[in-house]
Amino acid sequence: MNMNALSPYVRVAWDSIIDPPFIISERVIFDYELLYVKEGDIKVTVEDQVYYGIPGDIFLFKPMQAHSIELMNNKRLHQPHIHFDLFYQPDSPSVKVSYKPLKAMSEQERGAFREDVTPFMDLPLPNHIRLNRPIVIEKLIFDIIFELERKFPYHDIAAKGLFIQLWIQLLREIHWQNNAHLLSKWEQLDRVKNYLSHHTDHEITLDELSDLANLSKYYLCRLFKEAYGMTPIQYHVAIRLEKAKQMIQFTNLPLSHIAEKLGFQSIYAFSRAFRKVEKVPPSFYRKKS
Repeated sequence: MNMNALSPYVRVAWDSIIDPPFIISERVIFDYELLYVKEGDIKVTVEDQVYYGIPGDIFLFKPMQAHSIELMNNKRLHQPHIHFDLFYQPDSPSVKVSYKPLKAMSEQERGAFREDVTPFMDLPLPNHIRLNRPIVIEKLIFDIIFELERKFPYHDIAAKGLFIQLWIQLLREIHWQNNAHLLSKWEQLDRVKNYLSHHTDHEITLDELSDLANLSKYYLCRLFKEAYGMTPIQYHVAIRLEKAKQMIQFTNLPLSHIAEKLGFQSIYAFSRAFRKVEKVPPSFYRKKS
């Protein structure tokens, strides 16, 4: 699924407080719902899978996914929650929130179900997430609720922007949970990345970076590629070429001088790197008068 095409529609956003005893019997919904547990303990059943939620947890209910909610330990539940479509559709504003089981729905109502696109995501989100940094998610949820309640000018666009930030935070949360080994080495990786970004005037060796990170060359390359999608040397070449493109476009410096300033051994090495990465020669970016 192309996340660049994400265009969410936030249907409703409510800040609900529920006193015990209380049960939401099994139901299905037309859209997606994010439920954040700010206070209380809950038992959530999703398609016969049971989860226990505590403050700081978040639940994602998906279209046509049977689920029920039960308050636990005689505690009240404070549950800000949001109903949304991940992609705006012409009928998005007219679709309502569902409180019915599937068997109680009419054929017309069943036609309102959104397609669940989460299985096609690079990083599918589970139904239950125990957040490492709940305060970030919590603030975004309450900001969305505030926008939809106050209805200031352009509140719907503001809510959409905030929701995209929220969705990104959830994806990052799952990414870090799935890659705890990267998170534990993030300080070293960030140190290497910053070093590469601030030393674009010469070539850098893996031995140099290995000493900087206090990691073996092999382990550093593997971690860096997992984190950023390329090796440290590939990243360094990429940012040097990006800087070169800016200099080619916005200065009148000769290409040979730009190559020298960015630490390439010759104009030929510079051109070769450009063609390999950009698929065009450096002169392609020079403004034509």
